[in-house]
Amino acid sequence: MLVLSRKNGQKIIINDVIEITILDSKIDNCKIAINAPKDVKIYREEVYALIQAANKESESVSIDALGNLSDLMPKNTNEQKLQNKKVIIKKKTN
Repeated sequence: MLVLSRKNGQKIIINDVIEITILDSKIDNCKIAINAPKDVKIYREEVYALIQAANKESESVSIDALGNLSDLMPKNTNEQKLQNKKVIIKKKTN
């Protein structure tokens, strides 16, 4: 872990693409600005922990729950219509 001291207005650059600027610092908190590419995901720790917990929970979906989900989905009406129709093939006579 790298530990740095910075003053208000000073910056930290990470991997040439992420720029962290110290906006304001007080005794027990610090306000920062992060400038990063749009594809870089940035989360507060508590939000990241909630996302990880939700992802882990979604991996343990029971087979019964999937069965119940399929019961809620509408039946394929096109397939039912095809079963009810008769197909007539006419041969051409020359």
